[in-house]
Amino acid sequence: MRFLKILFFFVVFQVSAQQGGMWIPSLLEGMNEDEMQSLGSKLTAQDIYDVNNSSLKDAIGHFNGGCTSEVISDQGLVLTNHHCGFSQIQSHSSLENDYLKDGFWAMNLEDELPNEGLFIEFIVSIHDVSDKVLKGITADMTEKEKQSQISKNSNALLETWPKESWQDVKTKAFYKGNQYFLFVTERFEDIRLVGAPPTSIGKFGSDTDNWVFPRHTGDFSMFRIYADANNRPAKYSKDNKPYQPKHYLPISLDGIEEGDFTMVFGFPGTTNEYLPAVAIEHITKAYNPTNIAIREAALKVIDQKMKESDAVRIKYASKQARIANAWKKWIGENLGISKTNAVEKRRAFEATFSKALKEKNLEAKYGHILPEFDKLYKDFAPINIKRRNFIEVFLTTNELMQMTFRAYQIEQALKDNPAILDRAKASLTGTLKGIHKNYDVGVDKGVYLNVMPLYGKPVDASIYDKTAFTDLDAALKLLEGDAETVIKNLNEDAAYAYAKPIISEFYDTINVAYEAKNGPINALQTEYMTALMEALPNERYFPDANSTLRVTYGQVRGYSPRDAVYYNPVSYLDGVMEKYVPGDYEFDVPQKLIDLYEAKDYGQYADSNGKVPVCFLGTNHTTGGNSGSPAIDAEGNLVGLNFDRVWEGTMSDMNYDPEICRNIMVDLRYVLFIVDKYAGATHLIDEMTLVHPKKEETKSKKKKKKNKRKKRS
Repeated sequence: MRFLKILFFFVVFQVSAQQGGMWIPSLLEGMNEDEMQSLGSKLTAQDIYDVNNSSLKDAIGHFNGGCTSEVISDQGLVLTNHHCGFSQIQSHSSLENDYLKDGFWAMNLEDELPNEGLFIEFIVSIHDVSDKVLKGITADMTEKEKQSQISKNSNALLETWPKESWQDVKTKAFYKGNQYFLFVTERFEDIRLVGAPPTSIGKFGSDTDNWVFPRHTGDFSMFRIYADANNRPAKYSKDNKPYQPKHYLPISLDGIEEGDFTMVFGFPGTTNEYLPAVAIEHITKAYNPTNIAIREAALKVIDQKMKESDAVRIKYASKQARIANAWKKWIGENLGISKTNAVEKRRAFEATFSKALKEKNLEAKYGHILPEFDKLYKDFAPINIKRRNFIEVFLTTNELMQMTFRAYQIEQALKDNPAILDRAKASLTGTLKGIHKNYDVGVDKGVYLNVMPLYGKPVDASIYDKTAFTDLDAALKLLEGDAETVIKNLNEDAAYAYAKPIISEFYDTINVAYEAKNGPINALQTEYMTALMEALPNERYFPDANSTLRVTYGQVRGYSPRDAVYYNPVSYLDGVMEKYVPGDYEFDVPQKLIDLYEAKDYGQYADSNGKVPVCFLGTNHTTGGNSGSPAIDAEGNLVGLNFDRVWEGTMSDMNYDPEICRNIMVDLRYVLFIVDKYAGATHLIDEMTLVHPKKEETKSKKKKKKNKRKKRS
């Protein structure tokens, strides 16, 4: 197998207004820059990414490793999604101070709430280090030998790369391991909650509206970054000051209209755009359905219990949202793949690939790839499903099983090395306390009874009455004594005794088989990427998402999900009131919002028609991790906050189709309307820079026309 060290042909594609792709911001000059400008952008590549000067990238932060955020003031004020900050909002909530239900707004710096463990990371610079990381890799190496050499090279780079003492470095693989980049980063760890609307605004529509349009969700929350006296990253301290950023985003009050350029800048998580047809078919027809069923069974219990009790609602709000999000996403992914005939189209592309191999005399070199995929996936499919089903039951949906799983890991670690007892106890203690902070035995037992049969194991409801794990104090007593005593205590527990054989099977059989069968698939996928680029060099290739900083660009566009149905690209506050159902947990509306609507008290946040825009659609190629990403206009101003995709478009993780794939963004005018008119947090509005780029452009055009008339006269 040949690794491509220098990928010159990445920049030889024809320039067009084609959309889709998640592009590396340091490589935008040329094709991407021209393409963005053909879509209406007035930004240069240097405006977006510049190592030596302030640029847009300096305002974009990786929010806690899973979402994106952006700086919107010179005092480190940060905007992200409500669902990205949900666990922090929940952690500060109680029955006395129900910030989930009522919202939270710090009216001064002293009221802002610290969040242990929360961080925001910025990219300082990006460097292509492919030659260094792939040095010494040869075609005759085994996959294990290649990975060992790559790790050795990468570690050596990280140890010697020049950086400041408060900075960090990391390398990431691109194009399935054909290219490597190094990132210099700065991580800020004193992040404080500033504001969040009530769930009835921030999560309006809840599960019913999730992944669909028209959407009417004010999915935003606000935090602030604090730094030390030198404006550098620091742990929480009362002495820290608001961070002064290298760049922050001005906010446009002129909003958007159909056809406007939009750029989403963020940290997309994972995509697999170059999977073979057999893989897409496996995922959508076999893999997804089993996991959908498990999550559906869990949600049936959790949703009902949350409706019955406010205490349960607060405890399980974040967990329910996490479980429901992927559940509905997978359903939409299956629908989109089916609707667009993605599997058939991928097979047609593979036929083109095979034809190119013949024409370029590459059959001997790469002709084995597609038949080998068919063979490997046939063998891999059953174990892949079984492994994921275990994860769904033991790590995602059922908390008692999760506690036994972590306890099993501790037992195995102590057997190997009893000397780590204190560290092992501390680790499990932290896990148990974290789970019990928001734990309800009745909810968890109901989930267990619903999901365990779907994993094919017998149910024993009595373990909930006999185990120590359902009570925190009793669970912690299991950890008292020396290593031998702890192991003895665990094995005498009813729930642990029930779960241990199932967990052992996972580690000893299922996961071993999975890794043995998945390794050759990953190696073949790397070779397939190499072969595609060599056989079809003029095709459009962009690197899959891998939680690194990316640019994706498009335009504001509506879409047609099915025959005779067309969605306009913008939704309005009127639609919130149309969906309003008093007392409903998904569609209730705060009285103050109703009052503002009835009085038409919109301040400066209505559009030219006198209506408040809530959400809008774009053709930007996004995925998980892009939640909270800024939607930036042609001038570099903030106009929206990315938070979702349309249901059928969730297939874009495997198959981006510009006809049906749309991302959903909160209009910043709705965010400002809620902050200002609803919350009364005008001090936050005063902190931002609000601009009118379209009005200024109109003035400029009128001035030019006037000057031309003067010259003619």
